[in-house]
Amino acid sequence: MAHDRGITMNYDDEEEMLESPMSLRFRGYLPVVVDIECGGFNAKTDAILEISAVILGMNEKGVLGVEQTFFHRVVPFEGANIEDAALKFTGIDPYHPLRIARSEKDVFTDMFRIIRTSLKSNGCKRAILVAHNAHFDHGFINAAADRHDLKRNPFHPFSSFDTATLSGLAYGQTVLARACEAARIEFNNSEAHSAKYDAEKTAQLFCTIVNKWKSMGGWPMP
Repeated sequence: MAHDRGITMNYDDEEEMLESPMSLRFRGYLPVVVDIECGGFNAKTDAILEISAVILGMNEKGVLGVEQTFFHRVVPFEGANIEDAALKFTGIDPYHPLRIARSEKDVFTDMFRIIRTSLKSNGCKRAILVAHNAHFDHGFINAAADRHDLKRNPFHPFSSFDTATLSGLAYGQTVLARACEAARIEFNNSEAHSAKYDAEKTAQLFCTIVNKWKSMGGWPMP
């Protein structure tokens, strides 16, 4: 059992955690990049329509990169609110007859299971959410976990890495597309607002910033 700022957290096989490059880099936390497309701004009432999670890994030289990507379209939970303006913004049609989607509970159960498996393989104790304007996505994840009484949420309950803040520091840009441009990461606006595309670009941006900091001598600390 471990404690973090007064919150008690149970970790499976904690005694078997390895001193991997990843676990040493982020104090035992595994960064998982998330993007959610939804039916509005209220995490408790508005539908999650798509979710993608990019799990990161680190090689023996301490270089951060993508390990695997999870993506699924989500069936709105019963009674969920969906704003027309949100659908116009994302271009998602949640009622399209050919849309392959699964229930929110099933999607989150599978995503949490995959992340927990990666925690063990990376020698980490807990996942930490990485997102562009992370507070938004974090709220939806916690709301969905509460809604379905999912007890084994692998994410830290409140801590996160926000790439809007990090890219503001590194490149002077806070909009994802502009931050990617500044980091010389190709970004196609016509593909944006897909959870998978945005999560993958956010992951590239986060890895670029972390790896650049390492190459400049900022890690490991002298």
